[in-house]
Amino acid sequence: MDVFFYEAFEEEELELRKYLPAKIKAEFTWKTIQESRQNLPPSHLISTRTQSIYPVEWGSKLSGILSRSTGYDHLNEFRQTITKKIELGYLPLYCHRAVAEHAMMLWMALLRKLPRQKQNFKTFLRDGITGNECENKTLLIVGAGNIGCQLIKIGKGLGMKVLCVDIVKKYPEEEYISIEEGIQQADIIVCAMNLTEQNRNYFTYDLLKRAKKNVIFINISRGEFCTSKTLLKLINENCLGGIGLDVYNEEKELANSLRAKTKNENLEVMATLELAEKQNVILTPHNAFNTFESVERKSSQSIVQIMHYLDTGKFLWTVP
Repeated sequence: MDVFFYEAFEEEELELRKYLPAKIKAEFTWKTIQESRQNLPPSHLISTRTQSIYPVEWGSKLSGILSRSTGYDHLNEFRQTITKKIELGYLPLYCHRAVAEHAMMLWMALLRKLPRQKQNFKTFLRDGITGNECENKTLLIVGAGNIGCQLIKIGKGLGMKVLCVDIVKKYPEEEYISIEEGIQQADIIVCAMNLTEQNRNYFTYDLLKRAKKNVIFINISRGEFCTSKTLLKLINENCLGGIGLDVYNEEKELANSLRAKTKNENLEVMATLELAEKQNVILTPHNAFNTFESVERKSSQSIVQIMHYLDTGKFLWTVP
């Protein structure tokens, strides 16, 4: 077998098969590595998304891993646990628009109290569902990279004031600000950073506690930037006006528990599930990337990566 695909949901598998040349032998599963319960890698080259846990003992048996994701922190973590050098690839540019639009969907739904509106439809009462318009609100983008660029366009298109926080000023025409200043001005905060060892737990309780009252916090990047316990405490103290998450701390544990319908006593998983019950919280299943347009781009780029690897022994887009 040339390549084995993990975490390939139905629409993605169809698109991957469409671009896959007949000469390449491939197999697919929707399961993560840990859910598949395989003792040995089924191919020297595997492709995952972000929820698979790579067994350390597979490090000596694999020659390459392609993550069908824009993030690669999980690949770097695996690289640090093994001694053999293996090729690691990712997809840097397939979903930046889709993720940015998902963030917009979350903040707009929270501004207009959509979960409460859906509940009130049953009685057709309008008490407690007066929302806010986004025009003239301040949007703080923390991490102004490829996704951040799309967020800037969307925010300005909606008539919002856009501020950026980033150590690299990739777009010098935009207004950059420190996180300490920005957190006090923002009506909506969107986390769009790349995860590194230096910025884990970036959004601490003390930092978000200083935010403007009723601020909406959106995270479409990585769950490790803020724990669910922190967010639960802040929402219970009415420090945040709303929370929209597509990514989660301890996400692998959360996803496996929900799919298997098993109880999980991991404190972060429990806090996330408690957040899900709040009317001013919207949680989605790490789905921001998932549009037909981005799945098509992802699939075509994945096959380009795999063909380049099989031809040269290296990926076209390699993990730094």
